[in-house]
Amino acid sequence: MIKIYHNPRCSKSRQGLEILENSGKEFEIIKYLENIPSYSELLSIIEKLQIKPIDLVRKNETIWKENYKGKKLSDKEIISAMIQKPKLIERPIVINGNKAVIGRPLENISTII
Repeated sequence: MIKIYHNPRCSKSRQGLEILENSGKEFEIIKYLENIPSYSELLSIIEKLQIKPIDLVRKNETIWKENYKGKKLSDKEIISAMIQKPKLIERPIVINGNKAVIGRPLENISTII
């Protein structure tokens, strides 16, 4: 089943959700700010995205700039930071089976649904 890690307050995330709604396919919405992914879940997402943990971080967030920017962090520390402060997780993330994309640009979503 297709999953979208969604933040309803984010316009790009809402647009990504609309793409899924218009696809006619079944999908699950995960509001990751309310249902924060576990370490292993976030690690699995990162592996499916085929990126480094730092590439999933919203580096323009004030939380990042004030607490983490300029520090040398391990991958584990970066993942832990995203779990502690889920606003740091880039959005939307769409997963379909073993494939995943970040919906920026939104066209990425169409490649896996």
